[in-house]
Amino acid sequence: MRIEAGLKELGLELLPTPRPAANYVGAIHTGNPLLVSGHGPTQNGQFTYIGKIGKALSVKDGYTAARLVALNCLASGKSVLGDLDRIARVVKILGMVNCSADFGDQPTVGMQALPFGIAVEIKMIFEVA
Repeated sequence: MRIEAGLKELGLELLPTPRPAANYVGAIHTGNPLLVSGHGPTQNGQFTYIGKIGKALSVKDGYTAARLVALNCLASGKSVLGDLDRIARVVKILGMVNCSADFGDQPTVGMQALPFGIAVEIKMIFEVA
């Protein structure tokens, strides 16, 4: 199944490629790896889901933010590769959750702070066929 068709089947679609928030590129393809820089939850050029999970935001908000960030990462990957079906394998996904000091329910990596106060940041590495 084609990757974008699978996303559509799940009711998801790629948003326009997000612009980097600082002096870096969103993704780079060098040799076989595709390196996707840390992305945050952005829509229409604006950060969304600002705050800490367990304080200002709920766990459900965290899942929703993470889904948005993953789609943003894939959009950046597509902008570099042209076609997500060139991805052969997921090598690594690093998810960081901006959580309150007393929050212990995160399934991934908890951080005390993330850039711009965003709730979730994700970095990805893919192997390209």
